[in-house]
Order: sequence, then structure tokens, then C-alpha cells
Amino acid sequence: MDHSQHIGKAQHEQKQTMQHSHRNHHAMMAQDFKRRFIVSAIITIPVLVLSPLIQEFLGYSLLIPGSEYILWVLSTAIFFYGGKPFFNGFFSETRTRKPGMMTLVTLATGTAYVYSSAVVFGFPGKFFFWELVTLIDVMLLGHWLEMKSVLGATGALEKLAQLLPNTAHMVMPNMVHDVALTAIKKGDTVLVKPGEKIPTDGIVINGSSFVNEAFLTGESVPVKKSVGGSVVAGSINGDGALYIKVNATGEDSYLSRVINLVKEAQEAKSKTQMLADRAAMYLTGIGVSVSVITLVVWLALQQDLAFAVERMVTVMVITCPHALGLAIPLVGSMSTSLAASNALLIRNKTAFENSRKITIVVFDKTGTLTEGKFSVNSVKPLDKKYTVKKILSLAASLEKQSEHPIANAILERAKNSKAKLSPAAGFQNMKGQGVSGKIGKDKVLVVGKNYLGSQKIIVPEVQEKAATLVYVLVNEKPVGVLTLSDKIRPEARDAVRQLKSAGIKTMMITGDNEKIAKKVANELKLDGYFAQVLPHEKQEKIKELQANGEFVAMAGDGVNDAPALAQADVGIAIGSGTDIAAETADIILVDDNPKGVYSTVRFGRATYGKMVQNLLWATGYNVVAIPLAAGVLFQQGILLSPALGAAFMSLSTVIVALNARLLKFK
Repeated sequence: MDHSQHIGKAQHEQKQTMQHSHRNHHAMMAQDFKRRFIVSAIITIPVLVLSPLIQEFLGYSLLIPGSEYILWVLSTAIFFYGGKPFFNGFFSETRTRKPGMMTLVTLATGTAYVYSSAVVFGFPGKFFFWELVTLIDVMLLGHWLEMKSVLGATGALEKLAQLLPNTAHMVMPNMVHDVALTAIKKGDTVLVKPGEKIPTDGIVINGSSFVNEAFLTGESVPVKKSVGGSVVAGSINGDGALYIKVNATGEDSYLSRVINLVKEAQEAKSKTQMLADRAAMYLTGIGVSVSVITLVVWLALQQDLAFAVERMVTVMVITCPHALGLAIPLVGSMSTSLAASNALLIRNKTAFENSRKITIVVFDKTGTLTEGKFSVNSVKPLDKKYTVKKILSLAASLEKQSEHPIANAILERAKNSKAKLSPAAGFQNMKGQGVSGKIGKDKVLVVGKNYLGSQKIIVPEVQEKAATLVYVLVNEKPVGVLTLSDKIRPEARDAVRQLKSAGIKTMMITGDNEKIAKKVANELKLDGYFAQVLPHEKQEKIKELQANGEFVAMAGDGVNDAPALAQADVGIAIGSGTDIAAETADIILVDDNPKGVYSTVRFGRATYGKMVQNLLWATGYNVVAIPLAAGVLFQQGILLSPALGAAFMSLSTVIVALNARLLKFK
């Protein structure tokens, strides 16, 4: 390996390190909580053994001279060592003037420690060291389990980042040379051998193979790639060698953009999440207020100070808004990571959560419900001098200079019919009308009805329903007509059926004529359609539906449909593998499958459902637990100790974390 490769490898490793730093931070925190929990739990054992209340409860007696001082020393060690993360959080919340869970934990444990220490050294009352240390233990355990859940949620990003190889086989003029991935530039050619990971985005210029794109689309069946096909970095080559011309590297690659989109989505806050944040802050205020009121009330009722302080501490512990603070972010983090691994990129979290409200989905036709690939159905001569093959020859000779989908269909039919092509001079693309040029001495035009109407050229009526008609004119005289159609995608039928089963209406919007639109709508059993709609008019159609009270999702290609996608309540861009630059879309379906729209709705509903479940559990738990902690049912013999309160609070946190993880099985 030469010096430049060493540098390139070092840069790549540095970039990977930066990408993983966020996860490493969580991993370090998880390890720290684990370590502190284990140490504190071990020291807790003698504290429990020596505690008078535990001895009384279990029916044994262990009298050691100076046991209260031993308890104080052991509890002090746990208080400062195990409680350190909470003290740090308390100071951070104090600096930012945003009191939260750490403030409550510190106040609760601090109050318990100071009071118990005072009792040891002569203040009248009873100490409760075992409640203090077990409170810290369960808090540490809850945080450790929580951090493990967060690590699980962010793991998908790390897996994406690990998909790229470190090196690539760069094709030189006389040799193939292995270089660091960072040395590859746009325009270079790389060789991908059988079984290797594809290192960069690009176009196949030589070779043929089946490529596994499961990480991109969630589809395990390999996709055939041959000359002209596009490939993305991170996919796995099959049994053929591929030569690829690089068209995107580094931050411009599809994989990098996916990772960045997912990170942005995870860092962004939805309205639901902001609501939870506000609730957590209010709960902190309620917790502190109720704690103080509890202390004052019990003292006013002439209960001893130890009992009143214990009630105050228990209220503080119970009201820790830990589960509430975790309820939404963890579900959101899980959903964006899971979505990315299933060809679904979420750019707007609020819109994604709102997908549960969708009442109607409006599909763009071409490329979404149909394949976007025209095929020639028939070729009909309009002049006896011209055969089918001659008409195809004239049309294809002109269209070979065009990039329109219709041109590709005509060229394919001409090739299959073995029609010979002739040189065409003076080629001209007449926007919205067709193409023209000279073949030999004749002026030849391949045009649609718009041109015929503008020139007032009359042609025989062609009895071909729901087809696109293309006329071939020689010296302004119609000599033949080609009928073309765009095939309906098999997945479109399933997509419409699934949406209808979910109670969602389906419509189509297209620039095609009424006959074509009606045929497609009838075949797919849509609830309606808009035909002959120009791109800039699509937005108005979406507005009309919204004005009628519909919650509209628009599914299109993300480019021509940009205004409509922006106007819709939920804009869904159906891409084509690497086309993820749909800036106006809220959600991007990478694998251009219309069935993904139904998946989006289901996934959005499941995500929102988990958020609501977590919010209900977190807030409902507090509604029940706070009065019990304050001692409302004391006369009935029901009383929560600080340790039991801590256990319930941590259990709430764990339940919320596990419930978020269950989203994976949805």
C-alpha cells in the first residue's frame, strides 16, 4: 500500500469515527450506568442486612455496635458514587433553567440523605438509608436499560455506515489498482468483482450481474444490472463482474444522504414530541409543588418530621418525568431507523405522524400507477404506398435523436421489426407537439394531435380507446399512425386494494386525455380521477380536495409534482432508487413501489399508536401514583415508600422503552 492509500484509509477511518461518535457516546453512558449500578447494588446488600426495618420485616436480629455509622458510611458511598450522574444532570438543568427529571431525583435523594445523616448524628427521628440506596439503585438500573434501548434504536444507522468497503478497484489505462475509497472521484471507473460490495454510486458501463439491494429496498430478491443500469454504494454484487462509472461519492452518495436524512429526522422534533417535552416540564413543577405541599400538610396534621419528609421524598421520586420524557423520542428514533431499513425515508416527522389522518391518496399516473414505459400497440398505414415497416423506419429514424419515452418505445418496436433506419438531417424538437426533420428529400414529422389541430390537418378516426396516438407525416401528409400505451404496474392494484381496505379513498391525477385516464381508473377501481391536468394545475386540484374536508396524501415522482407534494397534507415522493432529492416531499419511498404508500400509512399509524400508548402510560401512572405517594390513602393502610416509588417509576420507564421496541414487530 503506497503513501496516498495510507492517507486515504486514515481519512476514511476518521470519517467513520465521526459517524460513530454519537453512538459511542451512548455506549459509554450505558457502560457507566451499568458499572455504577453493579457497584452500588453490591454495597446495598450490607445496607439492607443492617437496616432495622428489614430485620423486623424478615424476622431476624443482627446487632452490631455502631451499625448506624456503618450504614451511614456505606450509604454515603452509594449516594455520591451512584448519584453522581443525577447531580451532573441537576447542575445542567439548573444552568439552562429547565428543571426536569434530574432535578427531582437530586432533590429526592439529597433530602433523604441529609435528613438521615442528621438522624445518625443526633437529630430526633428515623433514618431510611435502605430506601435511599435502593432508590439510587433502581434509578441507575432504569437509566442503564433506557440507554440500551436508545443504542438499539440508533444501531440501524451504524449498520448503514458499515456497508461501504474501505477500498475500491480503480480501472487505470493499463491496469486495475486498489485504492482507498476516499481516493475515488466522480467520473472514475471502478471494477466490482463477484461477491463484493459496490463502493460507490454509478452507472454500469460493462458487464452484467444480479445485485442485492436489500438494504435499500428491503427486497431480498437480487436485481439484474447490465449496461446503463444504476447501482448504489453498499449493495452487494452477485456472480458477474461489473465496470462502473462513478457518478457520486462521499457526502453526495445515496448512502450518505440516507444517513443524513435519518439523522436529521431523528434530531428533529415533531409536534407530539414537543407536547411531551412541555408535559414533562409541567410535571416537574407539579412534583416540586406537591412535594412541598405534602411536607407542610403532614406537619400541619402533627405527623413527625421523619414521616412528613418520607412522604415528600416519595412524591418527588414518583413524579420524575423520566418515562414521559422517553415516551416520544424513543418511538421516533425507532421509527426513523426502521423506516430507513425498509426503503422509507422520513423528512417531516409531524407529517409522518399525521399519516394516520389520511382520508384520500392522490396518485400521479405515469411512473407511479403505471410503469412509465410506453410500448407500441399497433402501426396502421394511412396511405397505401407505405407499409408498416416503412412507417416504423421513418418514425424511428427521427426519434433516435429524441430522449422522450415515446421515442424509446418506437425505437424498440423498430428494432424488433428489423426496420432499417435512415440518416435524418435538421432534427427539431417541437415542444408539446412532436419532432421533425429531413429524411432524404422529404420533410418528415412524428407528431401528436396538438400539431394536427394547429395545422388543421384532418386524419381518419382511429378506433383505439385509451391509447396515445402518434402520427407520421411526410411533407405534411399523414401516412401512418402508431398507437402506444403505458402499462399499469402490477403493484398498483395491490396498493389501491390495501388502501381501500384501510378505509382510504384513492384518486389519480394525470396530464393524459380523458380516455386513457378513465381506462386506468376503471382497471384499478379508483374512486375518481383528474385528466388533462398540467403540472402547475395539480396543486389546485389538491386544494379543491382539502377544501372539501379531505386530509390529502399526494404520491408522485417528487420533481414534476413538486407543487402538489408541497400542498398536500402528506407529500410522498416515489423515487427510483437514487432519486431522493425530493425537497418538497415529507416522505420518500426509495424503491418506487406504490404499495409503499399503504406501508407508510400503516407504519405512521403504528408509530403514533405507540406514542399515544407511551404518553398514556407515563401520565396515567403519575396521576395514580402521586396521590398514593403523598399519603392520600394513609388511613386505609396504603402507603408507598420511597424505594417502592422508585421501583414503580423505573418500571414505568422500562415499560415505555420496551413498548417502543415492540414497534419493530409491527
